[in-house]
Amino acid sequence: MAERQTTAALEQQDLPTLLERLASDITTLFDTKLTLLKIEIKEDVNAYIRASIAIVAGAIVVAVGFALVNVALAFAISTLFADLDISQPARYALGFVIAGVLYLTIGSIVIVIMKNRLGRGIVPEKTIDELGRDKEWIQKEL
Repeated sequence: MAERQTTAALEQQDLPTLLERLASDITTLFDTKLTLLKIEIKEDVNAYIRASIAIVAGAIVVAVGFALVNVALAFAISTLFADLDISQPARYALGFVIAGVLYLTIGSIVIVIMKNRLGRGIVPEKTIDELGRDKEWIQKEL
């Protein structure tokens, strides 16, 4: 009987120690999850920066190509109006206006599509999943 009282006394003394250790472990767990969140967000931001730089570089090349193709297309369209009884400058102007409207339409579609892709935002999915599993684990343990 005395041995049972001693074991119970040790268990009661260990309970505060165990609770303190549990609190410390939970704090460490959340610190680790916070670090994971920071790393994941940093990786996502770096990916967006790299993609943005590539988009800008591509946009410069496209702008030069656009200018050359637009001039060629405008002159090609203006030849379609050779049979009309208008002056050569008017035919060129008509060709440039039609080409400009065509490019404005295509460019607007591309901008809307890319804006929608970037509009999804940065969501740390791995961290959210990990925190959800931790929450379930803690609920089961308590």
